[in-house]
Amino acid sequence: MIYLDNSATTYPKPPAVRQAVAKALAEYGANPGRGGFAMSVNTGRAVYECRRTAAAFFGAAGPECVVFQPSCTQALNLVLKGCLKSGDHVVVSDLEHNAVMRPLAALGEKGVSYTAAEVVPGDNDATLAAFRKAMRPNTKLLACTQASNVFGVRVPVERLAALCHQYGAKICVDAAQGAGVLPISLMESGVDFLCCAGHKGLYGPMGTGMLIFRDPADKLATLVEGGTGTLSHSFQQPEDPPERYEPGTLNVPGIVGLRAGMEFVKQRGVERIYQEELGKTSYLYARISKLKKVKLYTPPPQSPWFAPVLSFNVEGMSSEAVGAKLAKEGVAVRCGLHCAPAAHEKMGTKETGTVRISPSVFTRREELDVLVRAVAKL
Repeated sequence: MIYLDNSATTYPKPPAVRQAVAKALAEYGANPGRGGFAMSVNTGRAVYECRRTAAAFFGAAGPECVVFQPSCTQALNLVLKGCLKSGDHVVVSDLEHNAVMRPLAALGEKGVSYTAAEVVPGDNDATLAAFRKAMRPNTKLLACTQASNVFGVRVPVERLAALCHQYGAKICVDAAQGAGVLPISLMESGVDFLCCAGHKGLYGPMGTGMLIFRDPADKLATLVEGGTGTLSHSFQQPEDPPERYEPGTLNVPGIVGLRAGMEFVKQRGVERIYQEELGKTSYLYARISKLKKVKLYTPPPQSPWFAPVLSFNVEGMSSEAVGAKLAKEGVAVRCGLHCAPAAHEKMGTKETGTVRISPSVFTRREELDVLVRAVAKL
């Protein structure tokens, strides 16, 4: 199988990640922070080391800023539902994933409103102007993706952070498509809340995500309450992060594997990964743009305007039909709306969806050639 659905989940995982998960299952079998015996202490230490790695990787102030979550989606829900109340206003981009839009729809029933600002590909000044126009006196939060999971369009989150701070608002960045591929530092960028998927560009296991605070003193209302192994005499959730936001038993094998994934990315280099993957995407764009019945929706993907994600359609065929035929050729792609109808509305593909290609560090150019030949046959 030629796997080109890395925007959903990277595959295969690096050998070090698989080995780390196996080690965790064999050696870290006790609950972290719940016992004074050696295995529990060692498990807690392994979890802490992942916090340290993540804090350094994303330029956070310290390990206490890193909160583990089951997914990027839950991290986004924690921020959105943890800091917004009736009467608050949110600014989002017109490229957002349902991980942002569905929580906002639910919050809309409780009196929270939002405005979608236009992202202008290749023109950050125009994008900034659109977001500035959307700001209101009651804007509490700016929530936006770092890069579109459908079309690869990057959003200038660092400039947006400066903008929203001028208005006294916070910024939450959905880095599901950016973490591990696009560089970002919380202390340098001014991003207040960074939500990451562990199983994509960080090459960790499924079921892992992180919320990283720029300032751990920023307190959110809890999404879930329960046991933390600390302050057990009280029925109230602890006040301090990360325990405040991590009730229940953590996914230790996933967290240990996630640390190995971040180490893999660090050793290879985020900028090198970005250039490698964008080069593969640009190569594919150049090849399929020559096919007469293939429709592309963006200019050629170039740095710094795009992440390594590409969408297209074949004239006269639904995206799902194209995906099914490619699967028979041994090529795995993602088709449909990709859980991001707002982005498709922007690009005029809400009725058809798109065929999405997303390479990884393991994708070979010969595999992209197989895809091009398969599309040409259609």
